[in-house]
Amino acid sequence: MRCPFCNRDNTRVVDSRPVEESNSIRRRRMCDHCGKRFTTYEKVETIPLTVMKKDKSREQYDRSKIEAGIVRACYKRPIPVDAIEALIDKIESRIFHLEEREIPSTMIGELAMEGLEELDAVAYVRFASVYREFKDVNTFMEELQRFLKK
Repeated sequence: MRCPFCNRDNTRVVDSRPVEESNSIRRRRMCDHCGKRFTTYEKVETIPLTVMKKDKSREQYDRSKIEAGIVRACYKRPIPVDAIEALIDKIESRIFHLEEREIPSTMIGELAMEGLEELDAVAYVRFASVYREFKDVNTFMEELQRFLKK
């Protein structure tokens, strides 16, 4: 592993531990040349996953798409970054534990809505408005009523 500070190859692992709710390992490293420390994450490589979209097209699974949607829904909300990351890790973990090679995008959307519902009501409604493609105010109000009855 190259040091990000001096670009030398001689770094060593000082500490190593698994990351909760994730298939990754956090490694604390130290450069033998410059003495600086840095953290790396190793992620277990999984089977390639294909997402079947609503229009029946297929594309490679991309974590950043889930992340972008959830971050957008949580914009300017008092939600810690760690909570957002934990939610994304939880969604990803549930997807990969299915051990399917192909999953519908609707399943990912529903998992995201479940998690946001527990995390923050406003973020949930924001995500739902895009995900459920509300056509008018009445459809939006129906979703709000459903949410408030829980």
